[in-house]
Amino acid sequence: MLAVYVRVSSRKTTSGQRVRYLQLAHNEWDPVAKMSRTKVLHSFGREDELDRAAIERLVVSLSRLLEPDRAAAVAGPAELVFVGARAFGGTDVLDGLWRRLGLDTVMRAQLAGRRLDPRVERVLFALVANRALDACSKLAAAGWISNDVHIAGLDRIDEQACYRAMDWLLQIEPALAEEAYHQVTDLLNLEVDLLFFDTTSTYFEIDEADEPVARDAHGRVLHDRDDPDAFSHKGFRGYGKSKDSRDDLPQVIVGMAVTRDGIPVRVWSWPGGTGDSELIRQARDDLRAWTLSKVMWVADRGFASAANRRHLQAGGGGYIIGERLRSGSAEAAQALSRQGRYATVRENLQVKEVKLGDGDRWIVCFNPAQAERDAQIRAKMITRLEESIAGSDQLSRDKRNQPAGVISTKPGLRRYLRTTPGGLLRVDHAAIKAEERLDGKYLLRCSDPHMSAEDIALGYKQLLEVERGWRDLKQIIDLRPVFHRREDRIRAHVLLCWLALLLIRVAETRTGQTWHRLREHLQRLHLATFTGSAGVYRQTSEPTKPQRDIYTALDLPTPKKITDLSASA
Repeated sequence: MLAVYVRVSSRKTTSGQRVRYLQLAHNEWDPVAKMSRTKVLHSFGREDELDRAAIERLVVSLSRLLEPDRAAAVAGPAELVFVGARAFGGTDVLDGLWRRLGLDTVMRAQLAGRRLDPRVERVLFALVANRALDACSKLAAAGWISNDVHIAGLDRIDEQACYRAMDWLLQIEPALAEEAYHQVTDLLNLEVDLLFFDTTSTYFEIDEADEPVARDAHGRVLHDRDDPDAFSHKGFRGYGKSKDSRDDLPQVIVGMAVTRDGIPVRVWSWPGGTGDSELIRQARDDLRAWTLSKVMWVADRGFASAANRRHLQAGGGGYIIGERLRSGSAEAAQALSRQGRYATVRENLQVKEVKLGDGDRWIVCFNPAQAERDAQIRAKMITRLEESIAGSDQLSRDKRNQPAGVISTKPGLRRYLRTTPGGLLRVDHAAIKAEERLDGKYLLRCSDPHMSAEDIALGYKQLLEVERGWRDLKQIIDLRPVFHRREDRIRAHVLLCWLALLLIRVAETRTGQTWHRLREHLQRLHLATFTGSAGVYRQTSEPTKPQRDIYTALDLPTPKKITDLSASA
């Protein structure tokens, strides 16, 4: 091993001054003389005329061969200026999961041969991280990325870079979604035997809906308004039945497929006036190409049409779908009228299976606690109804129509109101008795002949995972407000929210902690930047035990103490 050192020699000048000279040297063994001899590798010249800047550059250059923390210990500048600190832990963990799911690899593969900014993958990751950690508009996100957090490989961006990246995201979404699905099922060892599907709406506080354009059966824009294949003519932000109780505002519809573990597989966006009934068919068709094994689709009552059920069974699939108890259908009436003993599955879940001979299996579910709540709510509504119609017998028929009109706008009260042949307002006791029979009950139909009634009921209850996903999309990731007016940008915004939810769910599943707690711990891990005459030096704060535990649970390497040591230009 070569032992190199700085050799100091001195000489006396003719004036009598003693001058020191510095040399880079090492010792060599002379086998003939059988002794060690000094060999000079480089002469730095006189000590008082030393080019110290050149020495610093040499030290920094050599330090690159070491691990960053050792390099800092050996070559750290004596005088450092603190430049600032940025949040590091949250983006670092999300970036680790992003790479673990292969999302960076898919994007870079899609970039091949395209004349796009090579940083586009980093920009998209940064926008996804922003949704998960501190959701804001794209303009504000550009400032957040440039000034508040550390994103590996991306120091600064502007708003236009965000928009260009979003436009490209739409083009690669199918390939990205499929790769993410396969990677996450491998990472978490998921058995995807049930897929839960549901839709929600998100509204826009604008004065008018978008102009109608020609669209295909999946709601995508056709460039020719007179295209003979046009399925409908709708604006993207349009009026419809709002799930946020804002029927007065334009909206878009968002659909999501989720595994039984809460992992969001894919999202879709449709024009605001689209009804729920046919949307699950597109979801099933889009996922069919992923060569999934036999999958049971679980959906709520809005997707129970016969056409949907046939479509979900094609290719060996199946379904568990809720049925409307108050639809007036013959099947629902027969299922509820059949006698039988309930089997207790859990404390507040009892089930019984009834056979109707139509090929499907029918499961009546009963929740005793919900039955009590239903009865209490109904009692309050009946009290309000009685107060609303009290004294109406003394009014003229025209004036009596006024309270009747008010009650007609309130479905909960209207259900128990009847009008006599003489025009008098009365509480409908027959309707009350009919409702009592439905307290705490819901009805399921299933195509699978082998699942137990208990598994069918428990599978349907997991549909709450989609509702949890909607709640997190709206409250944590801020699906709304949407600061975009163009359809393609709105669709890309929904995709960014989905990717953020995907990373959040993977983190929650691996750690067993909520994202709120994970984010709270991780955002306290910072990266400090210092500058000195030799260059830039970045160091992370010391990880706490909860932070180290998060990295361990996610199987991600704990950040190095020194992340960067680079020479100045």
